[in-house]
Amino acid sequence: MNAATGDVPVLVAAGSATWESSAVERLGRRGGGVAVHKRCVDLTDLVASASTGLARAALVDAGLPGLDADTVSVLARSGVGVVAVDTADGGAAVRDRLHRLGVRGIVGPDLGGVDDALRDAAASAGAGAGPPGGGGAPIEEVFEPSGVAAGRGAAARLVVVWGPAGAPGRTTLAVGLAAEIAHRDRSVLLLDADPYGGAVAQHLGVLDGASGLLAAARAANAGELDATRLAALARCVGSDGSPLRVLTGLPRPDRWLEVRPATYDDVLDAAATLADWVLVDVGFSLEGDQDDPFATGPQRNLMTTAALARADEVVVVGAADPVGLSRLARGLVDLHDLRPDAAVRVVVNRTRASLGWSESEIHGMVEGFVRPRDVHFVPDDRAGADRALMAGRSLVEAGDSTLRRAVAAVADGVLGERPEGGGRRLRRRTAGRAR
Repeated sequence: MNAATGDVPVLVAAGSATWESSAVERLGRRGGGVAVHKRCVDLTDLVASASTGLARAALVDAGLPGLDADTVSVLARSGVGVVAVDTADGGAAVRDRLHRLGVRGIVGPDLGGVDDALRDAAASAGAGAGPPGGGGAPIEEVFEPSGVAAGRGAAARLVVVWGPAGAPGRTTLAVGLAAEIAHRDRSVLLLDADPYGGAVAQHLGVLDGASGLLAAARAANAGELDATRLAALARCVGSDGSPLRVLTGLPRPDRWLEVRPATYDDVLDAAATLADWVLVDVGFSLEGDQDDPFATGPQRNLMTTAALARADEVVVVGAADPVGLSRLARGLVDLHDLRPDAAVRVVVNRTRASLGWSESEIHGMVEGFVRPRDVHFVPDDRAGADRALMAGRSLVEAGDSTLRRAVAAVADGVLGERPEGGGRRLRRRTAGRAR
């Protein structure tokens, strides 16, 4: 608040729009509860002014050059809520785009209701509303949004496949699990969100000139991502008619910087409107960057931690050898620290008799760190894995194998198509359900 008047301090960025003088005159009237703090010449000036912490709301033109989801997110982290003036009266398409950008209010060219919209935007920004790193949903709009943006929160199930360092088989399990669920006539989207360079495309023989994830992130940053656009960016795979879509990952590890925090959240939102089951193959690291109050960019492990924060269920993959089990134990502790209420399903991969310990012994070790929904054991079937990988096909398409049957058992558990726990009954943990 303005300490002298008690009014909400507002930044105005109209660009070349003609409404600026009218807005400044209107906001300067007494009794409206808002006051112009500064008139900004462009978007750069707006962001810099917001970073001072002296403003609480911003009134911007809907066509301001450079206005995107990442900018709105940066303003939100500075405690500034954004209200847009739609002078062109662009209809539902423009309003939906602004909604997806995270704009908190929209007013028409006559500026009707602008005082209330700015006060609400300021109150919302001050309360920290909206998802971390994102602008959040609008608080008040003169126009009602339509389309996919208004339908967020669809009943899709989000399953994240995660595991510690050491290549325990996360991608093999993620691809196999997605294909098994799709084979049972569920609509599935498999998202490769490994920030260190994904391999889903290689597993499925997808020769893609452009990353589906990066294309979706760019569309989201422009406020143009919805289920239709995401469907066009995803690749349909499989020769058995299974409804499996794949959003390919980063072509090179260094391109993780192109996936901004606000846009990644929008990608997950759009995925939930496209498929009934969304499976996300993520990276190994759960480490966060050092807190920097002046940082505006993404963190490398954000794609991993953000997906885990939203997951309905986490499938944790670990290798069965001594090094792999040690990493699995530490990983389960780290995961619990990050998401104490997570519903966890553990998959112990590459099990073999030569290791010398029984499934019950491994089961007991896992239960010493977490109460999982189940513990599954996948055999070290190198021939079955190689047959699928060399053909660029899923385990379902590659034919019967002990590996495919073991992954199918994991799919049974995820889908709830059999009692959990196998021969050793485990109590279902319900506290971790995120939806």
